[in-house]
Amino acid sequence: MRRKYLLSAAMFSVLFATSACGAATVAPSSSPQPARLANAGVEASSTSAPEIGTSQRAAAADAKAAKAKAGAAAKAKAVASAKAKVVAGAKAKADAAAKAAASKVAAAEKVAVARGAAIKKTAEQSAAKSSSAAAAAKRVTPVPAVPKPAPAPVQPASSEKIVNTAYTTAYTWHDNTPVGSASISHPVLHRTAGGTGTYADPITIAVGHSLATGKDVLDFPAGTRIYLPDVRRYFIVEDTCGDGNDPENGPCHQGTNAQGTNSTLWIDMWIGGQSVDAAGADNCAGRVTDVHTAVFNPASNYVVAPGAGVIHDGKCDAGYGNSLVRK
Repeated sequence: MRRKYLLSAAMFSVLFATSACGAATVAPSSSPQPARLANAGVEASSTSAPEIGTSQRAAAADAKAAKAKAGAAAKAKAVASAKAKVVAGAKAKADAAAKAAASKVAAAEKVAVARGAAIKKTAEQSAAKSSSAAAAAKRVTPVPAVPKPAPAPVQPASSEKIVNTAYTTAYTWHDNTPVGSASISHPVLHRTAGGTGTYADPITIAVGHSLATGKDVLDFPAGTRIYLPDVRRYFIVEDTCGDGNDPENGPCHQGTNAQGTNSTLWIDMWIGGQSVDAAGADNCAGRVTDVHTAVFNPASNYVVAPGAGVIHDGKCDAGYGNSLVRK
């Protein structure tokens, strides 16, 4: 396109020069031939100019379109690159978060394992201490408030002392000192007055005592067993009979010829009475008051009446007489 344009321009210049020369030498009216040539030159120049402008505009449009296309491609590439960078950054961030979470879980597990080991160790130490304390406790012999002696050995008949002139009376819950109690002064097998009447579990009995020497001395040592056939039960000395500042002047300590009965000693048996009223207890005490046979340090094979104590199940279990019956 550009060579054609240059050729037309050259031809136009030649024709223009020729026309100018003709005009200087020939008169316009005498020669029409040069005029046509001049017009032809002009027409040729005017017909080629529009063709050259269209070609340039098309080329410029193509170049602009190519440039726009290239710009769009570059922009798309840049957007894609930016998106890739964002995705890569998000992935890296997610990986870092996952790694951090995994590290935290691992650390927590490690701490949990350490705590579990510490707790286990503490538990083992506590168990060891408890075991040691238990072993130490086993080595310590507890001391009861009221020491209980071993059961008395079986007494042979040759060691017994049978007294046929023992004056026996009774005291109850209602007339004990203090009243309404089962308090005793010299506990041996029981902390309070009680017992069922067997050889192994004899009933509390009170005896006379004296303070003449400045000490409280019982007429029969605490722990002495006595068997009374009239109620068919065994008893044990655990209490004192008589009140006041001069107990040696009391009836149990004197004991001789009590109530004109020619008795030689006096013993006072516990018959309970909590399960009956005072009148019922007094009535039972009256039934056992008299001179009876008493066996001191008795054998263990005398007959024992059924029932827990002299007063049991609402009745007074007495009146068996003075005969000694063995099993």
